[in-house]
Amino acid sequence: MGSTAEAVVIGGGVMGCSIIYNLAARGLTNSVLLERDLLGSGSTGRSSGVVRMHYSNEVHAHMAWQSLDIFQNFDQIIGGDCGLTQTGFLIFTGDEDLPAFHANVAMQQECGIQTSIISREEAQEIAPGFYLDDCAAIAYEPVSGYADPSGTAAAYSARARDMGATVMLQSPATGIEVAGGKVVAVTTRDRRIETPAVVVATGPWSRRFLLQHGIDLPLEATRHEVIHLRRPMDKLPYHPGGADIANLVYFRPESTDLTLVGNGNMEDVVEDPELFASRPTQRFIQDVWTRLARRIPVMAEAEYTTGYAGLYTSTPDSHPIMDRVEGIDGLYICTGFSGHGFKLSPMVGVLMAELMLDGKATTIDISTLRMSRFREGKLNRPRYGFKVLV
Repeated sequence: MGSTAEAVVIGGGVMGCSIIYNLAARGLTNSVLLERDLLGSGSTGRSSGVVRMHYSNEVHAHMAWQSLDIFQNFDQIIGGDCGLTQTGFLIFTGDEDLPAFHANVAMQQECGIQTSIISREEAQEIAPGFYLDDCAAIAYEPVSGYADPSGTAAAYSARARDMGATVMLQSPATGIEVAGGKVVAVTTRDRRIETPAVVVATGPWSRRFLLQHGIDLPLEATRHEVIHLRRPMDKLPYHPGGADIANLVYFRPESTDLTLVGNGNMEDVVEDPELFASRPTQRFIQDVWTRLARRIPVMAEAEYTTGYAGLYTSTPDSHPIMDRVEGIDGLYICTGFSGHGFKLSPMVGVLMAELMLDGKATTIDISTLRMSRFREGKLNRPRYGFKVLV
């Protein structure tokens, strides 16, 4: 069976859904999204959903801040519900990272981000019961929080379909056809779609898929664990979200009485994204729980409820690849978000649409995310050892 499309997006996570929506909103309504399983069934469905602005580089900071504006006005701008819940977000650091911490907050403020260094006394009012004596500095983002990754992907997909785009589930792409240095078609098991433009947004499957087309990029699928703890509500009925650089842990409230907890330094490389342990290990549960209790002592009395593991698509500098492929006209890559993806996803779609339709992303300069940086040795260097904050 054959068909034609103005563009094909491969991958139905929140990135692919944001991209196809933004392409349709820019007029490419005869576009197709191919998803190997169900929308959000890969990394998106196992994202922790944190929405915060604290980064050590301008491109991520700008993308996160402008994405927040879309999250805050999602129903008016996109249509539907992204599930944004504003909890406020605290970032704690010790003496070792203090110079970088102050520089980062200053940079974020220059980007327009609503953030500031606050005193321990102010932090204690925001987060009663937290242990703060070891904090060299604390930053606070009052409008940050968390949202629903799967719901966001579904909303983007639904609006794209409303504009005429086609979303094909359980339709894994098997290959991209190239002739004369140009993309000409995408194939699935039972379909050939003629198209001049393809975006590969396949998350943990990206390296495998790109290798079969002769594109070798340093992408790794890495496994990351998250747990949910039931708080002792009589002692800690609520708390803001936070990232603890000193203890290498991040957390946020979940539902009415749960706390979601993840880490910033433990990961395992996964050779096959189809096969990985989807539950947290006992070692992880004990380790991350202990680290959380250093910052929130009463959480030592919490009750373990459940947990899960998901996959990041990691690069050597923990920055994504958002670029056109040199030598293949019409082929684009959007992958390698290294755990940052969801909070950036609204602007990712905007920028990829600009790159494809205007020849260059103009709202934000994404030249530092080019694929050639690995060959050039011009990697983006993180300032923290805490991976989720680079």
